[in-house]
Amino acid sequence: MKKVALFASGSGSNAQNIAEHFKASSKGKVNIILSNNSEAFVLERAVKLGIPTYIFTREIFYKTTEIVKVLRAAKTDFIVLAGFLWLVPDYLIRAFPNRIINIHPALLPKYGGKGMYGSKVHEAVIQNQERESGITIHYVNEQYDEGSVIFQARCIVKPDDTPESLAERVHQLEYDHYPKIIEKLLVQLDK
Repeated sequence: MKKVALFASGSGSNAQNIAEHFKASSKGKVNIILSNNSEAFVLERAVKLGIPTYIFTREIFYKTTEIVKVLRAAKTDFIVLAGFLWLVPDYLIRAFPNRIINIHPALLPKYGGKGMYGSKVHEAVIQNQERESGITIHYVNEQYDEGSVIFQARCIVKPDDTPESLAERVHQLEYDHYPKIIEKLLVQLDK
């Protein structure tokens, strides 16, 4: 069974959805949740789910390799970003090549890059009168939202959408697809 580490910065609804999915899976389990925000609600979710946590600072993340030690101690096979907003440093990508993925709330390459997250993405999609939006699951590289695309799912943008109403449909796509894609990738690790 593969061990998955989740990185999250905020509420953690995606992290919880993923962790609950893997409670019923023989392919993997979430063995640690890491956060750069000691106030993040994801940490409370982790306690309720019985998952160990690790909180780190910007200095630890960017100026040391402590995170790799923590992940190796937890016997981590795969890393999933679930609402984690910092750029992943090179040393971590090298330590887990093609084993770090992220989800973005738009159809990349549109509406990606630094500063494009959450409601900012949905506002831009609506402002530009796009007819569809969705999610992109991609590998993580040294640039924001530029890693190879693994999977995309689409939803329509309605003429009367607000960033909040569009976000609801996009979140549902995240909940429906992210755990399943993670599971497929875990199966492929052994091939």
